Amino acid sequence: MTRLELEAFAMGLPAVTKVIQWGESDVFKVGGKVFAISGDVSVSFKVTEIAFVALTETGIGRQAPYCAKGQWAAVDTASVTDADLTSWLATAHGLIAAKLTKKARAELGLA
Repeated sequence: MTRLELEAFAMGLPAVTKVIQWGESDVFKVGGKVFAISGDVSVSFKVTEIAFVALTETGIGRQAPYCAKGQWAAVDTASVTDADLTSWLATAHGLIAAKLTKKARAELGLA
């Protein structure tokens, strides 16, 4: 999946915004909270504890740089399928959206 394809998918998720931060990184947010960070060759995203173990122990992914707090994984976009990547991004979006307040979710149309 190219960086532009990844952006198109992420921006298609509900209530997503994108900013350029930390140099040239595309940072995707829901309700002002980051759920994915994309560069030219890799993407980092929020995962569950189980997914973090599965991705890092199999070598598919690694601990996302600068995201040691919580479970954040990074994968090289060229080494994973588009289906896996879109599934992981949708899950990351859902994990972060679920942490928003009920009011914020309602305002964003996520309730």
